[in-house]
Amino acid sequence: MKRSATFLLIYFSSFQTVVGLMGMTRNALAASYAEEYSADEQFLPEQLDNLLAPIALYPDPLLAQVRLAATFADQVDEAARWLRDNNDANRVDDQRWDVSVKAVAHYPSVLYMMSDQMDWTTALGQAYVDQSTAVMTSIQHLRALARSAGNLATNDLQEVSTTGGNIEIFPAQPQYLYVPSYDPAMAYFGPSSYFGSAPANVIFFGAPFPIGAWLNHGCDWRRHRIYYHGWRGDGWIGRSRPIIQITNVYVNNRLAYVRINRNVARTRVNYSDLNRYNSIHREVTYGNLIARNPKSNANIDTANTPKRKGHLGTDHSQMERRQPPTSTKESAAREPERAAVQRAPQKQPRESQRPNPDVSNDSGQRDRKAKGRAAERKTEPSANSPRAPVEIR
Repeated sequence: MKRSATFLLIYFSSFQTVVGLMGMTRNALAASYAEEYSADEQFLPEQLDNLLAPIALYPDPLLAQVRLAATFADQVDEAARWLRDNNDANRVDDQRWDVSVKAVAHYPSVLYMMSDQMDWTTALGQAYVDQSTAVMTSIQHLRALARSAGNLATNDLQEVSTTGGNIEIFPAQPQYLYVPSYDPAMAYFGPSSYFGSAPANVIFFGAPFPIGAWLNHGCDWRRHRIYYHGWRGDGWIGRSRPIIQITNVYVNNRLAYVRINRNVARTRVNYSDLNRYNSIHREVTYGNLIARNPKSNANIDTANTPKRKGHLGTDHSQMERRQPPTSTKESAAREPERAAVQRAPQKQPRESQRPNPDVSNDSGQRDRKAKGRAAERKTEPSANSPRAPVEIR
């Protein structure tokens, strides 16, 4: 009986120890995760503007799918390779990818754009996972810029409306969706800074893409989220609903819970590569995000900001032309250096170059001086001469 009691006591004591260690491990992991992905390592508003500028003017149904699919960046790459090899959009629905990736795969130009720029796609997914509200705010900010520049309005291909202060973009035709193509600098700031007067078109639309059941998500701007509408609603949904063919691949109760891949936050990204996407804020870099995966970003310069001509300033009201590298600001920064150089004493000539008033033109005196200097040099220790032995005690 005593042995049984002793055994139970040891068992419960060991069990409590293991549970305590597990609790410490969970706490340590949680603290490590919080430290690894702290607020200081999130995307700044200017960085989000640059990331979202290429897609902020997409129609809301497509924009929602692109942001969800970006969290499944690895599947985007797989889907692009599969579609290039098979070239059969009709078989997309049979693949094992997430429903958002399947939806984007029905628009090959968009899918290939995402797969060809994997660092950008992954960063976009990271931004939506960690900062969905900031992402939605940035898109609305960019759309307001485009509308102020006169480049975002309703036409035969798209319907632009404002609800609760938020700008929404929907397909204007019930059967087709048009993907806009544009230079972000001109679309958001106006072309006059480049051309002096506005050209006929700033935003271009390519061939139409079909609207299908795969456009099953929308943008809830008020709550800053993406939601599943299940093809219930008015507006563009009511126009297209009688035409499309509903399938349970895209319309079922399981999709009511919108899926995102939070593991994308841990995916390695070469953030220095994102400096290419800087049409809005040309001076923004991504050095603050190195801590997410420092091994992939060892070459990022966090101190120096790249300078280019014709930068867009952070003031969205106008396009600001930057000065060449020898700008007034740079000149002012270097002025103390120039002044210090001017105040520094002039370099004195070497002894052999100084005029010696004691030396006459007499050749005999010159010979005696030269012999004296030679004797002095012989008495000085040479760098290559043997040293006296050192006694070690």
